[in-house]
Amino acid sequence: MDAADLLLAARHDPAKRLADLPDALRPTELATAYAIQHRIMGALGAIGGWKVGAPGPEAPPICAPLPVVGIVASPARLPTAATHMRGIEAEVAFRIGRDLPPRATPYSREEVVAAMATAHPAIETLESRYLDMDKVAMPSNVADSQGHGGFVYGPGRADWHGIDFVHETVEQAIDGAAIQRTGNPAGDMVRLVVWLANVGSAWSGGLKAGQFVTCGSWTGKTLAGANAKVRVRFPSLGEVALDYV
Repeated sequence: MDAADLLLAARHDPAKRLADLPDALRPTELATAYAIQHRIMGALGAIGGWKVGAPGPEAPPICAPLPVVGIVASPARLPTAATHMRGIEAEVAFRIGRDLPPRATPYSREEVVAAMATAHPAIETLESRYLDMDKVAMPSNVADSQGHGGFVYGPGRADWHGIDFVHETVEQAIDGAAIQRTGNPAGDMVRLVVWLANVGSAWSGGLKAGQFVTCGSWTGKTLAGANAKVRVRFPSLGEVALDYV
């Protein structure tokens, strides 16, 4: 089995989760990690969206495609029995309104913004194929789509352009225990979408109308218990809800 086979097996059977990929199969550079990620996506079906983020305003982005089968509207109900990690990340996502296929001339910021039809409050759930994703090097996590488990989106706003995302706050509550944060660690989220349109999504034919682009956690990773109730609220965007049942 190669790295993609091992990670796919762990998707289908959590008992096959890995401490890490075997030494001979472990990616040490991003190009190899993305090649594994893309092969796994080919086995999971259609792409319904993308995750893209960066740990700081100057840091280069990292991305992964999201399987359409894991994308659900709020309020969402996910079976606890089918989960093991239940990582929660509060995010802002944009829905693409028209195709941005690869082309020789890079898309400008203005062109990409014009294609971002709506903004949504969102929750990304994490379900790593590793026993502890925090103990695995970045390329191995990229190969595993950075632990992506699922994506829940709230109602969209077409008039999102006037929102001051730098100063926007978010409140994330899990079973009533709330945390509040201001701003996205990446800083300018639009730059992430521009990079994704020009670089990160090119291998798949670019960004397509109807796809979501979720732009990284505002709250970091929080683990939810079995049967947890999760609520995320952005004052300018609204609420998104997830119940594990």
